[in-house]
Amino acid sequence: MTETVKRTKDGAILYDKGIINQISPERFTAGGWEHAEVLTGALRSGGRGNTMFVGNTPRQFVLRHYRRGGLLGKIVKDSYIFTGEDLTRSFMEWRLLEVLAMKNMNVPRPAAARFCRSGVFYTADLITVCIPDVISLSQYIAIKDCDDAFWWSVGRSIWKFHEAGVYHSDMNAYNVQVDKDGDIWMLDFDKSSLKSPGSWQQETLNRLHRSLLKIFELNPKINFHTANWNELLKGYLDASKSA
Repeated sequence: MTETVKRTKDGAILYDKGIINQISPERFTAGGWEHAEVLTGALRSGGRGNTMFVGNTPRQFVLRHYRRGGLLGKIVKDSYIFTGEDLTRSFMEWRLLEVLAMKNMNVPRPAAARFCRSGVFYTADLITVCIPDVISLSQYIAIKDCDDAFWWSVGRSIWKFHEAGVYHSDMNAYNVQVDKDGDIWMLDFDKSSLKSPGSWQQETLNRLHRSLLKIFELNPKINFHTANWNELLKGYLDASKSA
């Protein structure tokens, strides 16, 4: 991967010429592509309505507009304080994904990122290469009763990210994805980073557990039980011992 920065009238675009050889602000809108469809999902897996599939062929890329969550997000939807180009959320996530993709980790390849300034604030967008045939863990367990081997593999896959020092700031059952072969992928690395081993590893596991419990509350028929979580932890611990 080779990053290129293109200046715009109100900010900049960071992109990989090997993926998108020509970039413009229009590419960060639905109208800038031949195909565009809003990402939707069951059990709240569709996010905040800020993500869509785009491309000159169906589902070629994923375009995400950065939006705030929580209580603050009800007041300030998508603006952030500008403290430098390299510290914008889109540029930071693009570069983290670049590092992880170069290590052959199961993350989307970053294609382009941009920020647009307005005074002391900015908005941001990110384009990544669409991973074929993946669905969220929340959707996967809603349609399939997974065996111990699957949950063990989820734990082992999470350990691989932790072993590489990948701190995912929002590791939940929506950002953990499963492909058609049952392999685990990770999405949405906003506010994530590389860290030395620490308490954050247990904290991210706890966050995933809470997410799965909330999904079970939304639909008690979901295929998730205490034994499944214990098997996930077993896969995690087994991987850490063999590292």
